[in-house]
Amino acid sequence: MERATRRGGGDAENAFSIEPDQDQHNGNGNGNDEKKAVGLAGDGADEAASVERVFEGKEVPPWQSQLTLRAFVVSFVLGVMFTFIVMKLNLTTGIIPSLNVSAGLLGFFFVKTWTKFLDKSGLLKQPFTRQENTVIQTCVVASSGIAFSGGFGSYLFGMSEHVASQSTDANDAQNIKNPALGWMIGFLFVVSFLGLFSVVPLRKIMIIDFKLIYPSGTATAYLINSFHTPQGAKLAKKQVRSLGKFFSFSFLWGFFQWFFTAGDSCGFVNFPTLGLKAYENRFYFDFSATYVGVGMICPYIINISLLVGAILSWGIMWPLINDRKGHWYSAELKSSSLHGLQGYRVFISIAMILGDGLYNFFKVLGHTLFGLYHQMRDKNSGVVLPYAGRSSPASPSLSFDDQRRTQLFLKDQIPTWFAVAGYVSIAIVSAIILPQIFHPLKWYHVAVIYVFAPALAFCNAYGCGLTDWSLASTYGKLAIFTIGAWAGASHGGVLAGLAACGVMMNIVSTASDLMQDFKTGYLTLASPRSMFVSQVIGTAMGCVISPCVFWLFYKAFPNLGVPGTTYPAPYAIVYRNMAILGVEGFSALPKNCLTLCYVFFIGAIVINAFRDAIGKERAKYIPLPMAMAIPFYIGGYFTIDMCIGSLILFIWEKKNKAKADAFGPAVASGLICGDGIWTLPSSILALAGVNPPICMKFLSRKTNAKVDAFLGS
Repeated sequence: MERATRRGGGDAENAFSIEPDQDQHNGNGNGNDEKKAVGLAGDGADEAASVERVFEGKEVPPWQSQLTLRAFVVSFVLGVMFTFIVMKLNLTTGIIPSLNVSAGLLGFFFVKTWTKFLDKSGLLKQPFTRQENTVIQTCVVASSGIAFSGGFGSYLFGMSEHVASQSTDANDAQNIKNPALGWMIGFLFVVSFLGLFSVVPLRKIMIIDFKLIYPSGTATAYLINSFHTPQGAKLAKKQVRSLGKFFSFSFLWGFFQWFFTAGDSCGFVNFPTLGLKAYENRFYFDFSATYVGVGMICPYIINISLLVGAILSWGIMWPLINDRKGHWYSAELKSSSLHGLQGYRVFISIAMILGDGLYNFFKVLGHTLFGLYHQMRDKNSGVVLPYAGRSSPASPSLSFDDQRRTQLFLKDQIPTWFAVAGYVSIAIVSAIILPQIFHPLKWYHVAVIYVFAPALAFCNAYGCGLTDWSLASTYGKLAIFTIGAWAGASHGGVLAGLAACGVMMNIVSTASDLMQDFKTGYLTLASPRSMFVSQVIGTAMGCVISPCVFWLFYKAFPNLGVPGTTYPAPYAIVYRNMAILGVEGFSALPKNCLTLCYVFFIGAIVINAFRDAIGKERAKYIPLPMAMAIPFYIGGYFTIDMCIGSLILFIWEKKNKAKADAFGPAVASGLICGDGIWTLPSSILALAGVNPPICMKFLSRKTNAKVDAFLGS
């Protein structure tokens, strides 16, 4: 639920992330790419399939030359574009697909076009290399990733009065912090860099000694390597052309729809495609190009899980519970009250999220400990582990690719003293500044987080290398409950818990992201220094871009965060209620809600255990609890869009699988990017007071007769 890793970053499968649980299986948008990457560019590749033999005649530029001005200009432009996309997805349903393919593809296209023009003009001084492409990829993902880890759709917006007003508990002034551009930028700059320093000394152990695969980083490297071969460059041009066509279509479709949204419940988005009764229960196709594209990228099991969750909740459970109005909860309550039906929707979804997160936490922790045990046990006593400042002796048994990569990876060192000094310095500064931003969060709360954070960051980075899962949101939830309970309900525990969640999530998330980038750099011969600098610059960009983009949404759409509106920010209320549970217990739950929460909490664990027990082949037919939980609160309308996207891809694969594999991600990215970018002009129009001219509504026959009679009178 949180950036499937932000790095593109969903649970258990590739290429998606579910906000706010970044506990998910990261992907690169194409599972086939990952398989090819592991087989073709992975450790121990055969000489016959050597990637580096292809590039043997090309000189690897020094790390300073990999960091070009044009790379960061392109990264900034793409970072802004992808931040709008991620922010829109954060504030609508929280499902965020991997944008790594789009970042790599568009970065390649822009710089290649740039250099081609300069070459024809005789002004080209430095050719475009795969190392520079890797720098762009890293910078863009780091920049747009802040839109996810910054909590604009979860913990940070959950602090606001908009969200607090939806609850009758802990909505006093000491538990509220309304968004403001200044403190949001300051907060992100304080917490977003610590994770980068926490795992730098371990990069050689993780990448070279333990040879962790980091599937997302490996797949990204495979794509970048393929782009820079003659055949890959030709395919990339065709892919960009497809992306551009569907980008234009998606953007123009969003513009067309805008004309019909002059009032509440107006426009194509409210078309009752499956009938008025289904529409009342949030089942309809809302004509969103974004979620059709997301459905094309997400694995089939994700989309099916979402649909199963929507049917179970809005098709069965909520109508049944609604029939018990007056018995289980007061019939006088507003529909948005957490003591009524809304409480069941929110807290049962929380129970499933926590159950799934807890199971996967122990699962990945077990993988991590088991992997570490075997790595240490199998080590020869004479082999010295490489760490910062010490080289690893080259093994004659290594393939040409591995020897070449290891040599260059160890060439540019990042001193351990630099990483330690950076971590301690930023930790001291943030322990002073964070309590000034969030008064209930004390310096000793921050200090305790920073003492344990490096160990947790290592566990997350190591587990991500083995399984491609980032458990950042699980660690964030741990901080919510521990720091919130420590601060206490009467001392702003809800606000303290949400702020602590942000601190922990950013540290743990950026640590695994950086290690993924090191793996990508290792496989593309990009220097660790250039990877680190690119990540730092991208993070700094994101610390400014993301708050500014969120601020634009916040000012342009007054109903931001309100259920049933265009941007309901569903996970903001979910995270706030987690914090309330942490400090006040279960007193806020309506009748029988706690029992149902226990059932779904245990059910999520049992389903996950069953999936693991029956093996991968059969498990792909069992729904994922985390994905099932998402529509429990917000409805099933977006699942219809995503299932249609899956259906399109399924038919395409049946007709021409090779073409679907090659162009499917590009088409999906175009649909997502075009519709996402339309939010920029639509926000500007809203701020300028320019309103759509037409309201298109869909009424039942009886309602229409009443309206006609009223107008006729």
